[in-house]
Amino acid sequence: MLLWSPSANLSLRQVLLTVEVSGVGLSVGASTVRLVITTHAYRFALDPTPRQVGALLRHTGAARVAYNWLLAVVKANLSQREAERSYGMAEAELTPSLSWSMYSLRKAWNQAKADVAPWWPECSKEAYATGLDRLATALKNWSDSKKGRRRGPRMGFPRFKSKRKATPSVRFTTGVIRLDGRMHVVLPVLGRIKTHESTHKLGRLIEAGTARIKSATVRQEAQRWCVSFTVEVQRAERTPTRPDAVIGVDLELKTLAVFSDGRPAAENPKHLAGARRKLRRLSRTVSRRQGPDRRTGQQPSNRWKRANAQRNRVHHRVTALRRDGIHKLTTSLTREYGTVVVEDLNVASMVKNWKLARSIADAGFGEIRRQLAYKTVWTGGRLEVADRWFPSSKTCSACGNVRPKLPLRVRTYVCENCGLILDRDENAALNLTALVKRHVAGSGPETVNGRGADRKTPPGGAGGRPAPGGSRPGKTGIFVQEWASH
Repeated sequence: MLLWSPSANLSLRQVLLTVEVSGVGLSVGASTVRLVITTHAYRFALDPTPRQVGALLRHTGAARVAYNWLLAVVKANLSQREAERSYGMAEAELTPSLSWSMYSLRKAWNQAKADVAPWWPECSKEAYATGLDRLATALKNWSDSKKGRRRGPRMGFPRFKSKRKATPSVRFTTGVIRLDGRMHVVLPVLGRIKTHESTHKLGRLIEAGTARIKSATVRQEAQRWCVSFTVEVQRAERTPTRPDAVIGVDLELKTLAVFSDGRPAAENPKHLAGARRKLRRLSRTVSRRQGPDRRTGQQPSNRWKRANAQRNRVHHRVTALRRDGIHKLTTSLTREYGTVVVEDLNVASMVKNWKLARSIADAGFGEIRRQLAYKTVWTGGRLEVADRWFPSSKTCSACGNVRPKLPLRVRTYVCENCGLILDRDENAALNLTALVKRHVAGSGPETVNGRGADRKTPPGGAGGRPAPGGSRPGKTGIFVQEWASH
């Protein structure tokens, strides 16, 4: 019997189910197995035939045409209304505004597609829906950003997509989307396409009835077509190997990550730095070929295309190696530790340092945090993010003393109060761990404090100097006053 019990606290659209199992395979009475439904992505490389490549390019081009045409209509409508306002016309007399919802954009496209794209029956309706959905999302992001309802950097108004620069991509949400054997996939209108690698991992889940394909996205990267399936997977609820363990992760450039529990630091492979010599050689080769020139209409030569493809493959390989290493790191952390603590790094500002920008971008700090965010949900753990201004490197992990300044060139932390001498990054990782433990310590009468001692939390806080203005009884000190409230 399946009992659905949705939880409002789950992210990634998780749904909890309880499956009651009795009798078979159990020694005493009945046991309860908790299952979760999560959204996963399965990506496979394709080996399409030349005819299928042409069909894929038609579909991605159709999405681009629908996007650009509707964007031109929206801009014309906005310009018309702005011109009418400059003439002194009242708001009621202006040209009616065009709605930016997906429904309205689709309706406008269906009314004009026979004139705009007489070849529209050659492609799936999902190709045009892809472009319209992307335009509706871009306009909404711009509007929300302008009104202050969207976090992050300010979004600009959508731009037209170029055939030369835009990444060919199309998304299918309806129609026949399935696996055909272990080496083929079936997509609407495109039909049966051979895959470059086996789809057995996804196929066995579908055959077992524990997975369901929701959509498929086909895109071209580095001269290679790939399909990515969005799949709802039902599996047993997981728990970390050490659910009560807390680990602080301090990210840096010399070594990618330093941990608070003494495990070996994760080395920074610096894939881009290792490939720079090869990229310089290939870039020189590309520059000596006859490339495209938009001013004169010159088309690239075949030699230029081959040289540019070789250079793109090197970039693609660097990206794949970096992603693979980060996946292995984040998976090992989330499967073992119940709580992972990281800093809220302002990567966008960090890359403005022209001396370190390339190294920071090559490390992939943002990707590490993104993967930790959803993998902790999958494994039943939690991710704690320290405040951006929390002085993890300047604070002594032994006595809590805070140094006013600590330049980047100083790699060893020396405490002026207690005499502690420790690696700068190890000290920061220990402070991240203590941040969560002190927060827990302040919530109960007696528990483990930030440095592992079993004692009551003093009225002045869980170690360190008190916050400005003093601390109230039962509350923590400066280290966790606000930063652990996520």
